[in-house]
Amino acid sequence: VSSIDTLITYYQHFARGREAGEHDLRVAPIFTYRANEEVSDAEDYVPSGDGDYGVAAEPPSVYGVSHSREKLDAMMADYNALYGTSFSTKDKGFENYFKDLGKRIKDREKPTSDDRDRVDILLVVSMFLTGFDAKKINTMYVDKNLRYHGLIQAFSRTNRILNEKKSQGNIVSFRNLKESTDEAITLYSNKDALEVVLMPDYDKVALKLMEALEKLRAVTPSVSSTDHLMGEEQELAFVTAFRAVMRAVSVAETYADFSWEDLPIEEQEFKDYQSKYLDLRDKVKRSRSAEKTSVLDDIDFEVELIHRDKINVDYILRLLGRLKKARTPEEVAKEKKAILDMIAGEVTLRSKRELIQKFIEENLPLIHDVDAIPDEFDRYVQQEKTLALGRICEEEKLDREQFSALMESYIYSNQEPIRDDILQCLGDRPSVLQARHIGERILERMRDFVSTFVEGMVG
Repeated sequence: VSSIDTLITYYQHFARGREAGEHDLRVAPIFTYRANEEVSDAEDYVPSGDGDYGVAAEPPSVYGVSHSREKLDAMMADYNALYGTSFSTKDKGFENYFKDLGKRIKDREKPTSDDRDRVDILLVVSMFLTGFDAKKINTMYVDKNLRYHGLIQAFSRTNRILNEKKSQGNIVSFRNLKESTDEAITLYSNKDALEVVLMPDYDKVALKLMEALEKLRAVTPSVSSTDHLMGEEQELAFVTAFRAVMRAVSVAETYADFSWEDLPIEEQEFKDYQSKYLDLRDKVKRSRSAEKTSVLDDIDFEVELIHRDKINVDYILRLLGRLKKARTPEEVAKEKKAILDMIAGEVTLRSKRELIQKFIEENLPLIHDVDAIPDEFDRYVQQEKTLALGRICEEEKLDREQFSALMESYIYSNQEPIRDDILQCLGDRPSVLQARHIGERILERMRDFVSTFVEGMVG
C-alpha cells in the first residue's frame, strides 16, 4: 500500500471483518514506525536490507510519525494473541517480530507446517518488497504507484516457480499500472519482452484449455470410457491428454475471469477424470514394485497439479461430523458418497481411502457425540497404525524392534533409509540378487505406511 495510514486503514477493515465473523483470514502488518508516511515514489527507497531475509527497510521519515508506533504496538498485540508470542516495538522486539513474521511465511512451504501458524495476508508499505523469496507467495494486491526497478522487484515476489502447479504469479492492481509495467519491462529487458514476461489475456488461456479438452474427448469421450481403454498405449494417450488439461486448468484458475460454468466440462466431471487418472498412477506404482515393465513407467504424473491445500484430514473430519448429523438414508448416502469421491480425487488423501472408509463403516455408527469424532478417529488411526506395522514385520520377516526404530527415524527425519539399513532388519540376509528387489519392496511399503498414517494427519 502507499502509506502507513493506508496500511492502518486496511488492517482495521480486516480486523472488523474478522470480529464480525465475515472471514477467518490471519492478517499481519509490518512497517517501520520511523518511516515516511507520505513520500511519492517511496518504492524507490530500497536499501540492502537485513542479511538473513534480504528485506528492504523503509526510508527515514522527515515528517515524524511517532503516532504510528503506538498503532503498530496495538497490531503486534493482536499478532501476539493469535500466535502466542510477545513482541513489541521496545528494545529488539521489532527486529524479532520481523524475523518471526518472515519465518512464518517461509514455513508455509514445509510439508510439516501447521495450519494454525499460517499468515494469510501480509500488509506492507515497502518492507518485504525486495529480496524476500517464498515460493508459495502467489498473489500481490497493489494499492501503490510503483515504477521501474521498484515495480519489477515487488512483482517478482510472486513469480517464484513451484513445480508444475505454479508457473507464474498473480498481480491484482487497484491502480492503473499498465504503462509503468510496460516501461519497466522494456527498460530492464527489451521491447519484445512484454509477451514473454506477462501472461496472455484470459481469452487466449481459455482457448488453450478448450483445445486440450477437445483432445481429451477424442481419446476418452466420457469418464466411463476410461474403463475400456485397450492396453497401455491407449492408457498413455489418456494420461498425456488429461495431464495437458490439468496444466491448462492450473493456469486458467489463476485468472479472476475463470469459471467452470464457461467450460464444456463440469467441475465434478473433471474431478471424476482426475480420479481415473490417479487410478492409473496407482497401477503404475504397483507394477514398478512388482518389477513389471510398462510404457507408463517414465511418465511424470505431475500430481502437484492435483493437490489442494484445504482438502486434508481435518477437513474430512468436519465432513464426517456432517455425515453423522444426516437424518434420512438418502442424506447419509449422499454425504458418504461425497466424502469418498473427494478422497478418491485428492492425491494426499488417496492413500487413506481404505482407512477412512473403514472408520466410516465400523466406528462412526458407534459414536454418539459429534465433537468426539476427532479423538475417536485419532485413537482408531493409532490402532490401525500398530496393526499395519505388525503386518509388514510379519509378512517380510523383519525384527519388529529394529524395524520400528528405523521407521521412527524415517518419520522424524523425513529421510528415506538406505537399503542396507532395511536389510539389517531381516533375520536372514538375502542373496545379492534378491537384496535389491526385497529392499525396494520393503521401502515402498514404508512409503505407503508414512503416506497413510503420517503425512497430512495434522493441519
